Amino acid sequence: MDSQLKQPYITGHTRLTGLIGGNVRESFSPEMHTVSFAHSGIDAVYLSLNVPPEDLELAVEGARALGFMGLNVTMPHKTNILPYLDELSPAAKLMGAVNTVKFTEDGIAIGYNTDGEGFTRNAMENGVVLKGKTMTIVGAGGAGSAVLGQCAMDGVSVIHVFNIRDEYFDKISTRLADISSATGAKIELYDLADTVAFARCVAESDIFLNATKVGALGMEDECVLPEELLHEGLVVADTVYNPKVTKLLTMAQAHGNKTLAGIGMLLWQGSIAEEIYAGKAMDVEYVEQALFA
Repeated sequence: MDSQLKQPYITGHTRLTGLIGGNVRESFSPEMHTVSFAHSGIDAVYLSLNVPPEDLELAVEGARALGFMGLNVTMPHKTNILPYLDELSPAAKLMGAVNTVKFTEDGIAIGYNTDGEGFTRNAMENGVVLKGKTMTIVGAGGAGSAVLGQCAMDGVSVIHVFNIRDEYFDKISTRLADISSATGAKIELYDLADTVAFARCVAESDIFLNATKVGALGMEDECVLPEELLHEGLVVADTVYNPKVTKLLTMAQAHGNKTLAGIGMLLWQGSIAEEIYAGKAMDVEYVEQALFA
């Protein structure tokens, strides 16, 4: 971290915010938002708050009572938090998941989902056009669902989704059908084990996204996309941000494909979240240079 960065200074007006979830101690979010608050002059502190599932309702009510300006939400609470909120944004309602909560001055808790918008904003900033395109996504969990929902809202025409056929597969299928009906995008769910369908879908896609943990620390040598399926013009994206450049992105870059790193999605979703609950968007370029250069 830049040694010249100002340290947080607590005042009588300092507001509270933070990340709630399970196993949040390794998250980049506290560093990211602390640097951003100091740079932007936001009088707030950002905490990492490990909340067991059975204490989720108490945590939301406690944050409301203590006057938190907002929260970020990660697994396993993104869906389970819905009953404890007063309102949902259109994106959060469509995706059935929340990653950002704003507490209004009168204590109303409003849920948002900035994950998908973080991806689409990062794509736009890197000159990637989404409207009218065909996309293949591996992983229909929290990140994948948020991205495909936002992409459908933003005009992606066709989205091929591949997921392991587990006990959630039918539930995922129903949710994707609802998103397709609401947005007009053609969304198809496939078993990840169907390698023939996978190869066909990637071949006709303009954008490929890994929305699984494959390639993250502990799985650095793994990749969800066989190298032989890369083709000219394919934009290759990852939601993994640690390491900053995954095996998937390294492989794609070596073939001359344009890539979108997960760190960009992380920063932009954080910027949008700050604008929601703090009233000022993060300076993404500054924070990236300070923490990840």
